[in-house]
Amino acid sequence: MTDNNNHKIVIVGGGAGGLELATRLGNKLGKSGAADVMLLDASSTHIWKPLLHEVAAGTLAEAEETEYLAQAHRNHFRFRLGRMEGLDRTKKEIYVSPTLNDEGIELIPRRTFRYDTLVMAVGSVSNTFNIAGVDKHCMFLDTTAQAFRFQKRLVETYIRSHADIDKDHDEPLSIVIVGAGATGVELSAELHEVTKLLAVYGLDMPGNVKITIIEAAEQLLPALPRRLSLATQQQLVKLGIELKLGRRVIEVSEQSIKTHDGEVFQADLKVWAAGIKAPDWMKNLGGLETNNINQLVVDRYLRTADENVFAIGDCAACQWPGHQANVPPRAQAAHQQASCLAKSIINRLSGAQPVAFVYHDYGSLVSLGKYTTVGNLMGNLIGSVTIGGFIARVVYLSLYKMHQVAVHGYFRTAMLTLSNLFRRSTHAKIKMH
Repeated sequence: MTDNNNHKIVIVGGGAGGLELATRLGNKLGKSGAADVMLLDASSTHIWKPLLHEVAAGTLAEAEETEYLAQAHRNHFRFRLGRMEGLDRTKKEIYVSPTLNDEGIELIPRRTFRYDTLVMAVGSVSNTFNIAGVDKHCMFLDTTAQAFRFQKRLVETYIRSHADIDKDHDEPLSIVIVGAGATGVELSAELHEVTKLLAVYGLDMPGNVKITIIEAAEQLLPALPRRLSLATQQQLVKLGIELKLGRRVIEVSEQSIKTHDGEVFQADLKVWAAGIKAPDWMKNLGGLETNNINQLVVDRYLRTADENVFAIGDCAACQWPGHQANVPPRAQAAHQQASCLAKSIINRLSGAQPVAFVYHDYGSLVSLGKYTTVGNLMGNLIGSVTIGGFIARVVYLSLYKMHQVAVHGYFRTAMLTLSNLFRRSTHAKIKMH
């Protein structure tokens, strides 16, 4: 039983940063009884967010999911299922909404949790820019639940279209992705591979599948150098993916997407991947300063204006010294911030000074599934180096392995890797249900 007098550390959000932080603090402070560490998340399982496009396509092994309760038990922190809805900084309390099941029946009532140290790590959601029809008619890939929902909808749409194979039409199944950042580009390549796998399994259609990416900018993948952006563009075109660059979406309906130049794109499935923001409920949370996309403004110690409230990951606006921008919302940033803040919180309990966060940009990588991986690596000795092909793929996979090691340790990561290799040799390459 936890001592009620222990320092209470509450971490809201079990994404890459939040889960790594809870695991590290649980082993450092929770195990010894120096603090009570609690993680709150609206989902019961964790999947590394850069892999959600594979979940949506149905190509990710189910073994990649981490059960929060099991992770908490192994690493000496507590997990609570729920969604935060408010904050009282004076009372040092957070408020959690009631948890409902799929039928809308209340499973857990509204609750209140007290904290001594609060860490906001709720990540980000898609920014719809208040464009008409987006919320109602588009699908999103912000959470594991949304990715699974898309995957189910994809298979159902395929089955329905395949059932019409003998009808007098040859219209292709149309999938339109809005946004040509990493998520949109990676999803398009993964969906192209899925169409081939489904055809092998018998779900082929006379009109095949048409995948289109609509992007407001003139270039896809703005985080990458132009040369790599063009190389990626050529690869997508080679795969038969249609690119509509310089097109700004102004309206979405049940059947179509309309751009500013008047063109209308018919779509059976519509995916919105154009920009991010922190959740709307975080705007001015507890009177704390937020920016125009609801991120909590933090200092170089990842601390808000309240010395007891911190923020990491996509929901934090952290200045990037030497750049006219904040630290970019990437998994590598959340990983580094979790490591830094863990040290600061440990120091905080012992009365030592906090550790200032320094972001090290290791570059950007984009995977086009089995086809190729492109990106640029950055370092103090090598400067900026563009890479592609096998080397880039290895580096891309190593980023995920770093996250797994932070969460599971070296031995369990090795065992998970081996089990996935065996599983892939015996199971279907795509989830069909």
